[in-house]
Amino acid sequence: MDIATLIGLFGAVGIVALAMVLAGDFVQFIDVPSILVVLIGSHLVVLGQYPLSEFIGAAKAGMKTIMYKSPNCEEIIAKIVELADLSRKGGLLSLEGAEVEDPFLKKGVGLLVDGHDGEVVKSILEKDVQMASKRHANGAAVFKSLAGVAPAMGMIGTLIGLVAMLGNMDDPKSIGPAMAVALLTTLYGAMIANMMATPISDKLKLRDAEEKTARTLMIDGLLGIQAGQNPRIIEQVLHGYLAEGQRPSAED
Repeated sequence: MDIATLIGLFGAVGIVALAMVLAGDFVQFIDVPSILVVLIGSHLVVLGQYPLSEFIGAAKAGMKTIMYKSPNCEEIIAKIVELADLSRKGGLLSLEGAEVEDPFLKKGVGLLVDGHDGEVVKSILEKDVQMASKRHANGAAVFKSLAGVAPAMGMIGTLIGLVAMLGNMDDPKSIGPAMAVALLTTLYGAMIANMMATPISDKLKLRDAEEKTARTLMIDGLLGIQAGQNPRIIEQVLHGYLAEGQRPSAED
C-alpha cells in the first residue's frame, strides 16, 4: 500500500473540508444538482471519449496508485544472482524447483527451464512489458481527460446557475445565495481535477516507469542466466539499474 498517495489524496480533501468548516456552515458547500452535473456529468463525458473496457480498466489502474508496492530492485538483483548461482551449479533445469515470488520473474524462469532461446525469452517478456505499459498509459490518459473535463463541466454548471439566477431577479435577497450555488460547480470541478484526477494520472505514469525499470532489470538478468554468465558479472551489470547511493562500494 502506498502511504504517500493516501496521505496526499485524503490530506488534500481534509484540508479543503477544514477550510470549509472554518469558513462557516459546511452544509452551504453541498449542492446536489451541482454534484450531479460535475461528478456524474464529467465521468459520462470521459466515457464518451473512450471504450467501456478502457474506462473500467482505468478505474482498476487507479486503485494501483494506492494498493501498490514499489518493486525493490536490490532484492530482485539478489534473487537473480541466487538463481544464477543455482543454474551455474546444476544447469537451467535446476531452476524448476526454485522459489520465485514475483510473477514476471517466475514466468521468465519457466521459459528458461523450458529451454527457449534467449531471443524468444526476450521477445515474450518484452511484449508483456509493452502491454502492461500500454494499460498504464491508457489509465493515465483517462484520468488526464477527467482532469480536463471536470473544470469545464463545473463552468457549465455555473452558467446554468447564472441563467437560473438572472431569470429570478425580482428578489434581490436571493441573488447572493443563488450566485454561491452557481459557483459551487466550479469549485467541484477544480477539486476533482486538481485533487484526484491529475495526481492519479501522474502517479500512474510513475508506477509505469518503476515497473518497467524493474522488469527490464529482470529480463537482463534472465538473459545473463540463459547465456551462462558468471553470477558476479550479472550482479555488476544489474547494479547499473540502481541509483548511485544504492550501489555497493568497491569494499562491499
